[in-house]
Amino acid sequence: MARKHILRDQLYKLLKGRENLRILNVGAALGASSVMLKEFGNVTSIEYNKECCEFVKKQFNYDFIHGSITELPFEDNTFDVVCAFDVVEHVQEDTQAIKELHRVCKPGGFTFTTVPTFKFMWSEHDEINEHVRRYTMTSYLKLFNSVDSSICFRSYFNFWLFFPIAAFRIGSSLWKKNNNKKMARSDNSKINGGLLSKVLLTVFRSETYMLKKGVRLPVGVSLMVISRKSV
Repeated sequence: MARKHILRDQLYKLLKGRENLRILNVGAALGASSVMLKEFGNVTSIEYNKECCEFVKKQFNYDFIHGSITELPFEDNTFDVVCAFDVVEHVQEDTQAIKELHRVCKPGGFTFTTVPTFKFMWSEHDEINEHVRRYTMTSYLKLFNSVDSSICFRSYFNFWLFFPIAAFRIGSSLWKKNNNKKMARSDNSKINGGLLSKVLLTVFRSETYMLKKGVRLPVGVSLMVISRKSV
């Protein structure tokens, strides 16, 4: 919820005054990000998991396109905004993924991506979510050397909770190793208390003001990059 709030505010700042936008949401999952993006224009959603596409069609009547970020089924220069929130880290060919996002973006349009950060944060949470890698800002920005674009904004986020989350992830990984635990679990299955969740939500959302002002946070559990395709 906090992540969606932060991303929405970045989009409001970026797209202020723009109307009738064609937006592509890559890796739409169960559709929460697509619903949010509808505030800014007409949204096309694509999802790699075929079962997920079938589920959202049955449950919510969402028409998601089944496809891959490394081979998007669209013509060049089709969309005004192309989003991929926590998707690039799932594929081996991450450079190709960035190329595809920019290929289908119109000249002067924007790509907006987020990915998880720092290899030392790797844990069973990454395993259960089928991540291939985690990034630093430097390693992620290198992927953009393959496309003709400029970086509008970049920052880490989930900054305030970075240190306790890092400690939790490292501790969980050590506990799993020492106890020979085989089944991976996501963080969501470990911390689900109502009051604690509300506190963490408030802390995480508090970063919104700084990010809206263009402050670039020095570390975080995730990072965001907004780029503009050259005209």
